[in-house]
Amino acid sequence: MTIVELVKMLAEPLDVAVLLTDIDLERPGPTILYANPAFARMSGYAISQVLGGSPRLLQGSGTSREATRMVARSLRTDGRFRGVLQNYRPSGEAYLCEIDVRAIPDRAGSPQAFIAFEREVVRRRGRPSQNTAGRYRPLTQTSLDCATLLSVATALFA
Repeated sequence: MTIVELVKMLAEPLDVAVLLTDIDLERPGPTILYANPAFARMSGYAISQVLGGSPRLLQGSGTSREATRMVARSLRTDGRFRGVLQNYRPSGEAYLCEIDVRAIPDRAGSPQAFIAFEREVVRRRGRPSQNTAGRYRPLTQTSLDCATLLSVATALFA
């Protein structure tokens, strides 16, 4: 089973957007190898539009260049990034996206891919919630969570 097949099997039912990319951080950026249906619902891009492209297609005029440089720097040095970026839908609508990117190591411990878990942020921390969704825009209901996916993927490919 390939890493793409494994991530697809585990990420399809998740209500959290999942992107799998290669590890090439140089321009034009990493190549998207897989995106789950929750990513398509959140971003507004069809999966076929993003496969083979770069996550940079989500960036726009309000995306902080310093933040995107920090993403690459953190992935190179620590193999992980967690933060919030302003992304854009194909319509041009901006949205805040909380991103948790982690390297998936091969058996030798070298990164073989990056997996990103993403959620749309609809309110800042500390602000009262107007509904039961809390801080994030809900996409679907699922019983599988990101921690389960990551622990399974890491165990199989470590």
